[in-house]
Amino acid sequence: MNVPSDLKYTDSHEWMRQEADGTVTIGITDHAQAALGDLVYVELPQAGRKVAAGEACAVVESVKAASDVYAPIAGEIVAGNDALSGAPEAVNENAYAAWLFRLRPSDPAALSGFLDAAGYTRLVGEA
Repeated sequence: MNVPSDLKYTDSHEWMRQEADGTVTIGITDHAQAALGDLVYVELPQAGRKVAAGEACAVVESVKAASDVYAPIAGEIVAGNDALSGAPEAVNENAYAAWLFRLRPSDPAALSGFLDAAGYTRLVGEA
């Protein structure tokens, strides 16, 4: 299982990366995409939407099931990865390159309380 050490993780299987401009890029983990199977559809949040921490704001759908993707932190959506609309399978190919959305956090320190790679690996039981 691929768990990059430079990211933060949630127990609902989202990953987060702090960008140089202060935004946070969010996607689903390799573990999540493997559990879902082949993705056939991705619904992304609109730029400008304000989200609360824990709010469902995107959907990934596979041949098996549809699953909500949650905003790990509160903020304003600044972009969705529109390339996924025509190629949702990119998430299966590389879950960490195929980000879903970026947001500008309400609290820049919000990432500090999330799992690191070792903690996420323990969570999914593949240490």
